[in-house]
Amino acid sequence: MRVNRPWKCVWITGASSGIGRELALLLAHEVAIVAVSARSADKLKEMQAHHPAIKPYPLDVMDADRVAQVFAAIERDHGPVDLAVLNAGIWQPMLVSDFSADNAKTSMGVNYFGVLHALQPVMRAMTARGRGHIAIVSSVAGYRGLMKGAAYSPTKAALISLCEALYLSLKRKGVKLTVINPGFVKTPMTDVNTFPMPFIVPVEEAVQTIANGLARGKYEIVFPLRMALLMKMLRIVPNRVFFWMIGRTSERAGTGDTGPQPGGGPQPGGGPPPGGGPPPGG
Repeated sequence: MRVNRPWKCVWITGASSGIGRELALLLAHEVAIVAVSARSADKLKEMQAHHPAIKPYPLDVMDADRVAQVFAAIERDHGPVDLAVLNAGIWQPMLVSDFSADNAKTSMGVNYFGVLHALQPVMRAMTARGRGHIAIVSSVAGYRGLMKGAAYSPTKAALISLCEALYLSLKRKGVKLTVINPGFVKTPMTDVNTFPMPFIVPVEEAVQTIANGLARGKYEIVFPLRMALLMKMLRIVPNRVFFWMIGRTSERAGTGDTGPQPGGGPQPGGGPPPGGGPPPGG
């Protein structure tokens, strides 16, 4: 059954897999145009075969000029973008034993600056016309630094702070801003995990929650509820309690820093190494 959404043209980055892909497939049945972007042109074309509303626009979010060109092309081809979902990101596990400044730079480049590269042209266009909706996908892993997240958690914390810094100014210019903070979501990235993932939700449920929250204009969309409450509680407990809780959890799950992790480098497409896996929001 078709659901009426308050957008005609939607742009989603990081749309070739996981949350981005499923959100695009959902919205394709509910809005006129869903422009999808990612590095893999083949995967975007495969998505287009599912529904004619999906329009592929391949790009690499690290290429700021290309991102600006793609956004301009979408608006030229289909009219103003009403909703932009900036979702591209990678997961690179990192502990003290395999610390790499280069990996950290790559994570920050894709997860944070990749968002900025899309945000700049989107924000300029929407503020100029006094309307629009921007959604930035972060993670509950940005609430506090988590084990294996030395490269990942700082990028998500930066996105959360970015949204807090921009929200009021954008609101005064007629533009909505939403930060999306998922917990564990069942996607190809998490399917390889061998450790417990508390409160994990199916990706179909996750994208329905996201779509409904965006339609209501919420500032923060965070789920599932129990994971959200746990992570928000960890933001306010004293540091000694936080480190004790994380230490106990990592010992039970076997995710502590006991030596070099197998497959510690990035995987093709930004996926997790064997036996590893993303923190919440991956």
